Amino acid sequence: MSASLNAAATAAPVTAVDPACAEPLPVLGRDVTVPLVTGSEVTYAALDYAASAPALQRVWDDVAAYAPYYGSVHRGAGYLSQLSTDLFEQSRATVAEFLDCRPADQVVFTRSTTDSLNLLAAALPAGCQVFVFETEHHAALLPWTDAQVTYLNAPRTSDEAVATLERALADRAPYGPALVCVTGASNVTGELWPVKELAAAAHAHGARIVLDAAQLAPHHPVSVQDLDVDWVAFSGHKLYAPFGSGVLAGRADWLQEAEPYLAGGGASRTVARRADGGVDVEWHATAARHEAGSPNVIGVYAIASACRALREAGFENLVARERHLITKVREGLAGVPAVRVLSLFGDGAPRVGVISFVVDGWNSSHFAAALSAEYGIGVRDGLFCAHPLVRTLLGSEPQAQGECGAPEAASSSGGTPALNAIRVSFGAGTPDEHVERFVRAVRELVADGAKWQYRTEQGRCVPAV
Repeated sequence: MSASLNAAATAAPVTAVDPACAEPLPVLGRDVTVPLVTGSEVTYAALDYAASAPALQRVWDDVAAYAPYYGSVHRGAGYLSQLSTDLFEQSRATVAEFLDCRPADQVVFTRSTTDSLNLLAAALPAGCQVFVFETEHHAALLPWTDAQVTYLNAPRTSDEAVATLERALADRAPYGPALVCVTGASNVTGELWPVKELAAAAHAHGARIVLDAAQLAPHHPVSVQDLDVDWVAFSGHKLYAPFGSGVLAGRADWLQEAEPYLAGGGASRTVARRADGGVDVEWHATAARHEAGSPNVIGVYAIASACRALREAGFENLVARERHLITKVREGLAGVPAVRVLSLFGDGAPRVGVISFVVDGWNSSHFAAALSAEYGIGVRDGLFCAHPLVRTLLGSEPQAQGECGAPEAASSSGGTPALNAIRVSFGAGTPDEHVERFVRAVRELVADGAKWQYRTEQGRCVPAV
């Protein structure tokens, strides 16, 4: 492999600094300007990291350095194919190191967290029971269609979460496989879940556990061994890596015993015709068993680059700086009486940079549209693909209507209450000015109202022209 590709693998030690003075990591789009309805322009404040974080400049540079060497993976004898194959497998080792996997664990590359959890769902042994809290993102809530699923009510403390799981597991059938699925950090409230304690409870009752780390891995170190989880899933696009790649890492046995997630080239080791006209197939027992087809080598390399960049930057520094930003936002919102921040575990719960809230007298879609059109701030509104959780937090009926990404229409006169919320999220690339502008905008909108008229278009609130 060329020296330019190897150079990214080393970096100088990082020294802890005052989070208030630390610079954000360079990301793509940090200098992009967007038009406002007033006719002026402003630097875009990307505060929707929980949906897709901007790519790190370091990741983009690494991908650009590799692009001329692009070749087929696991297929060709040529130099570029061999180099790309080496890069692909080295990326697998980088991800395993990033996650502190056990020596026998497999790292399977997928399209996303959703794809990873659906892969695991397809690999469950017959008769497997699945336990999942209603607070999960739909990616973790919905894939278990072929299993016996127990949905657990939303806990209001970390201790209650552990106790709820222990009771459910104690009541299950004493034999047969079982799996617990839990998030590491909520994509709605940002609150950290007691993963290590939940893993201990699962194992004490003969169950396994999979960690949805989509919102945790970009903000905190994730150690498979320390947390003692059986699998972990995450997405590259939330880890500051572009392109559609994800990871499922963990124990190999269930994956090796399952039918391939996709049937085709790459997953098959040998294929032979039978005398009766049929086909005999021997499938790979390695991660390749579930990676049929030509892999997304650029997406995989981008994930590995992001893993290296975060480790080199030092999670201690990243966490300290993010707490500094969280404090700015939470203290700012606390000073606006009309704002109610949504929380399961209370104000003192540890969290990542994900905060959801509602504003009295405002439809959340209208409020988010005004933040964008009048201040150049990008946030998310709706139910965040976690409908049961948001309904619980808003105190609505479990069957109340609402759509992910297209909430109930808002009026132009300030909006009416609806079953949706606003989410602001940030991370390693967020400058102080973005969160300061956000807090100022919230105060001004609540105090003075929107300066523009808005209308509904295809379920979205947009500026009227």
